[in-house]
Amino acid sequence: MTDIQQLALNYQCAEDAFKGRIILVTGAGAGIGRTAALTLAAHGATVILLGRTQEKLEAVYDEIKAAGGPEPALAPVNLTVARPEDFQELAGMFDKEFGRLDGILHNASMLGDITPMDRYGAGTWESVMQTNVNSAFYLTQAMLPLLRASDDARLLFTSSSVGRKGRAFWGAYAVSKAATENLAQVLAEELENTSNIRVNTVNPGGTRTDMRALAYPGEDPQTLKTPADIMAPYLYLLGPASREVNGESIDAQPK
Repeated sequence: MTDIQQLALNYQCAEDAFKGRIILVTGAGAGIGRTAALTLAAHGATVILLGRTQEKLEAVYDEIKAAGGPEPALAPVNLTVARPEDFQELAGMFDKEFGRLDGILHNASMLGDITPMDRYGAGTWESVMQTNVNSAFYLTQAMLPLLRASDDARLLFTSSSVGRKGRAFWGAYAVSKAATENLAQVLAEELENTSNIRVNTVNPGGTRTDMRALAYPGEDPQTLKTPADIMAPYLYLLGPASREVNGESIDAQPK
């Protein structure tokens, strides 16, 4: 285990570590995204909640407000159908409202089908790649000026073990996560010496979420860690403690 991996796993986040920081979380309506949004807000962040379902985002908004966190912002966006110009328009809105971004957690993902490649549907393939890769790129590209406006910004992408080594039947999801790893590496090198933006990836591992249940329907969810159990690496890689960390791929649950 690397020193950075150890630091991330054992990170103890100060109560006000994210005070004044503006963090965009995709897939914020459920699962890891929801927990990350709540946790970031609990440590002082103003969280922009981006997701497909307005009602779910509003529920997270209400939870943050009820807990006394800073008022979040809502950004209902369907990443599967969003176009580059939609993200540019979103960036314009965020610029007027906040003037900068201090971080993006790219959490939203689509699983697609667990099936052999020769049976993989073209429509499903395109939807998974659009959601997991293309939209992540378009969103990042649109938000880079806002991230550059911060004096200490983070880009954190969500990876997977099947993105590091392909696995039979995982199709577009595995391929999309390999692309995600590479996208983060390219950005990390490009931005390292030209900005205050640090780019890393995190692999959450098997976690008690709806997506995990779809992928492993016979698995007992009680044997898995909850999203709350794996938040330390997320807080580390999105917060001030990781100012010198760039181009790393961290496992939230190393074997």
